[in-house]
Amino acid sequence: MSRATDDVMDFDTAMANFDPVLGLEVHVELNTATKMFCGCSTVFGAEPNTQVCPVCLGLPGALPALNRIGVESAMRIGLALNCEVAQWCRFARKNYFYPDMPKNFQTSQYDEPICFDGFLDVDYETPEGRQTYRVGIERAHMEEDTGKNSHVGGATGRIHGADHSLVDYNRAGIPLIEIVTKPLEGAGRYAPEVAKAYVSALRDLLRALGVSDVRMEQGSLRCDVNVSLRADAEGPFGTRSETKNVNSLRSVERAVRYEIGRQAALLTAGGRIVQETRHWHEDTGLTTSGRIKEESEDYRYFPEPDLVPIAPSREWVEELRATLPENPAMRRQRLAEAWGVSDHDMASVINAGALDLVEATIAAGCDQGSARKWWTGELARIAREQGVELSDLAITPGQVAELESLVVAGTVNDKLARQVIEGVLAGEGSPAQVVEGRGLAVVSDDGPLLAAIDEALAAQPDVAEKIRGGKVAAAGAIVGAVMKATRGQADAARVRELIFERLGVEG
Repeated sequence: MSRATDDVMDFDTAMANFDPVLGLEVHVELNTATKMFCGCSTVFGAEPNTQVCPVCLGLPGALPALNRIGVESAMRIGLALNCEVAQWCRFARKNYFYPDMPKNFQTSQYDEPICFDGFLDVDYETPEGRQTYRVGIERAHMEEDTGKNSHVGGATGRIHGADHSLVDYNRAGIPLIEIVTKPLEGAGRYAPEVAKAYVSALRDLLRALGVSDVRMEQGSLRCDVNVSLRADAEGPFGTRSETKNVNSLRSVERAVRYEIGRQAALLTAGGRIVQETRHWHEDTGLTTSGRIKEESEDYRYFPEPDLVPIAPSREWVEELRATLPENPAMRRQRLAEAWGVSDHDMASVINAGALDLVEATIAAGCDQGSARKWWTGELARIAREQGVELSDLAITPGQVAELESLVVAGTVNDKLARQVIEGVLAGEGSPAQVVEGRGLAVVSDDGPLLAAIDEALAAQPDVAEKIRGGKVAAAGAIVGAVMKATRGQADAARVRELIFERLGVEG
């Protein structure tokens, strides 16, 4: 077992002495309406143990029925990963006892997965520029998720030190696809970046396929990170550790980097790597020992007797192939060229989760610069504050395009537009309806503006003298006063012009 804090070697020193080999296992919860083997709902966040039935609770005599959409999603994932789709495959029982496994076995696939032997090309950045790494896919197989344990009364949320534990079986039986890579060799010091790039590219691909919401923070996409070290790139693989359920892209990179340093320090000190599962701690950036890792024979796999084998016809496979979307990487490149934006600007759109929204807003008539500005700026800020996805905000691309048209027409300025967004999100109607309902239109009549200017000049005679004396920058104080008096509804540029006209100064 591991000490509370392991010795960790500096990353550069570790890379000078060892060659890392990775293996990544990504579990994807499918977004089917019902579970893999029964008709229970899969909606996230329901009250504990309200979405269960005799099948997913493993009650005696209950028989499973296979979810066709789950099978189709598995095949579409495999096809998108350039995999072969098996002509014949079947389920197996993976036997092990945990409180969150009500049947005491998991219905999974063992030596006969539905998809196998594929690849995914991923890009990652280096000081020498962008590089591409081909990640080999060993298999993508179907299985079911487990329930969820909650350990109550302790300080860490883990079982050690807890007073008692609770089990929620709502998640038990939700369709899972496990995607297993082949050993990732040759990445060297960029192994952490390759791992992060792969999970990121895979997440984008799954989102484009529409088979999962891929929300890592909710556990619908989880990554198990396997790391081993060897003395050189030609030597045999070392003993691996498996860091379980890493649930953010940043953490995937950090977990790989930490395990390289930990294993390097242990090997250099004459120690031995134990094949084990390890827990990732987001707060400290450390891994700690979990349990000794079982071998496949420990699970006593045998064919699932209650489910018939699956034999997808080639016609069915080709029908599904025809539904595949454009590759996300190729789509990003195409849109970046069409929009004339830099890699940096496109990365901002991607990181905000705004690509589809920006594209739809442009299609609704907005220019690309403004579409990117609203979705990656004000709207992204609101989404972060509310803790929701950008696409979950109650505003459509068409409404954002309408808002920008009001700005272009001079009906509102950028500051007022933010109040319009607030109104749209509050359900007050379209941008035009919010402008009318809240009285947000820019004051375009010179009369009220001149009255506000005269009042501001009278209140600040010293500023007026500075402007008359040629210090035109001092006009900003008067503009600010007028904007305040008009609740931000004045056109600042027009106010500035009128100030100079009033004082007989060339602006």
